[in-house]
Amino acid sequence: MAQLGGTPVFIMKEGTERQRGKDAMSNNIAAAIVIAEAVRTSLGPRGMDKMLVDQFGDVVITNDGATILKEIDVQHPAAKMMVEVAKTQDSEVGDGTTTSVILAGELLKRAKKLIEQKIHPTVITEGFRKAAEKAVEILEKISIKSGIEDKEGLKNAAMTCMSSKIVSESKEKLAQICMDAIVAVSEKSENGKWDADIEKVQIQKKEGDSIDDTSLIKGIILDKEVVSPGMPKSVNDAKILLLQSAIEIEKTEFDTKLQITSPEQIQQFLDEEEHMLRTMVEKVKNSGAKVVICQKGIDDMAQHFLTKAGIMAVRRVKKSDIEKLSKATGGTIFTNLDDITPDKLGWAGLVEERKIMNDSWIFIEECKDPKSVVILIRGGTELIIDEVERAIHDALCVVRDVVEDEKLVGGGGAPEIETAIQLRKYASTLGGREQLAVEIFADSLDIIPKTLAENAGLDQIDTLMKLRAAHQKGNKFAGTDLDTGDVVNDMAKIRVVEPTVVKVQAIKSSTEATSMILRIDDVIASAKSAGMPPGGMPPGGMPPGMGGMGGMGGMGMPPDMY
Repeated sequence: MAQLGGTPVFIMKEGTERQRGKDAMSNNIAAAIVIAEAVRTSLGPRGMDKMLVDQFGDVVITNDGATILKEIDVQHPAAKMMVEVAKTQDSEVGDGTTTSVILAGELLKRAKKLIEQKIHPTVITEGFRKAAEKAVEILEKISIKSGIEDKEGLKNAAMTCMSSKIVSESKEKLAQICMDAIVAVSEKSENGKWDADIEKVQIQKKEGDSIDDTSLIKGIILDKEVVSPGMPKSVNDAKILLLQSAIEIEKTEFDTKLQITSPEQIQQFLDEEEHMLRTMVEKVKNSGAKVVICQKGIDDMAQHFLTKAGIMAVRRVKKSDIEKLSKATGGTIFTNLDDITPDKLGWAGLVEERKIMNDSWIFIEECKDPKSVVILIRGGTELIIDEVERAIHDALCVVRDVVEDEKLVGGGGAPEIETAIQLRKYASTLGGREQLAVEIFADSLDIIPKTLAENAGLDQIDTLMKLRAAHQKGNKFAGTDLDTGDVVNDMAKIRVVEPTVVKVQAIKSSTEATSMILRIDDVIASAKSAGMPPGGMPPGGMPPGMGGMGGMGGMGMPPDMY
């Protein structure tokens, strides 16, 4: 609304809400801080889990920052930007989601104090940009060399990642599985760098047994059964034929009619069909294949001939699984039976049908140089298995990061403290108000070791002072051992290390999100559509006992911030 000669002029639709200046900025910052506080208690090996219940009553128990924020139905636009920070971190590097959100929240909290001192937001964002660039430079300098040859470093990084998860008791075995999986599928690119594609690591889940029974299959698991009960259920030293075409008589693409004048002609027709199927099976048999994996159907009569030939067959396998099998077994995918040659068949040490709980699965394992592998996750309940899957995904991402980036930094708050100390020195070389922004950026980095200490039940100030003292002496890898509460001069010695790229991405994504939120001084919210419930809730409101989860109300969000 505007005033023109004393008469109000309505520019925007009736019901549109608008916040300007300090009110808009203050509300945005407060919303973002609420999100950061929501995940803060889940950071580190002593972090707590969250139980999230959606409107259908489905339960998720996790301490993974990205999963927590994904499951919460956030309504405030600035809060949604914080959720995007976690999503970006998760998709880019797979770990450090909680760190990036906590850091963004702390940067906004401290930036608010500068704004109250009449420092313009653009000056602050420029200072943050310079500080982030310098922080990345510092992290690169204090990193240690690692890579695919450093098996110990890869395993330690995976174990550090899993320390805060529900699987921490089994982290050594699971870290070994994750490392072996990534090393198996890694390939050297043309520029000499290693490339690890996580898509080549298939995850299969099944309730039963315990987390310790999770295993790595150097091959593929097919959620299928052998097509005929008379076929062998287990084949050693198996030559595998991968087939995209069907082993059956194809129907014509146009309607046809056969005029039959005697019973003998019917018999001739059936005999010819049998002869064609027998010829198809002979081609398979002559190739030397002991196992046939077919993307399409296998005729019942063809199954009979395959059974007589002692060949195991599986039909209607997904195209994606056939492609993975090709990478795992080294076999060529054939589209025509006439093209089959023995030297292009795949090979596996063992192909076996096994019963897992109530389902029968085909295990194709012991492949020579598999470029596609499977991790079979076991656990007591579906909730546990889902959380184990999230932990394994994060660990796989961490190992991949080290393989591709080839750099590690210490854990336990070591890189944050070292970066903060050097940033304060850098701030003293700057003139003007940007110096203040760089200093509060350095102070904000302290939130990570402080939160780690707080969640472990340690004194934040004491821990911070001890860490700073150790780093001032030149111990760049000094961090806190959260099991004992002691400061360790070299975190690598207690096997607590993290990929440098995770820390770098956390700083970049949190800085960018913070800068975007700080530059907003006007929030215009259009009128809600007719019939839309407040806060975007489903019709009928929330399920009983779930008050506040839908719009973050249960997490301390003020009513005027929905």
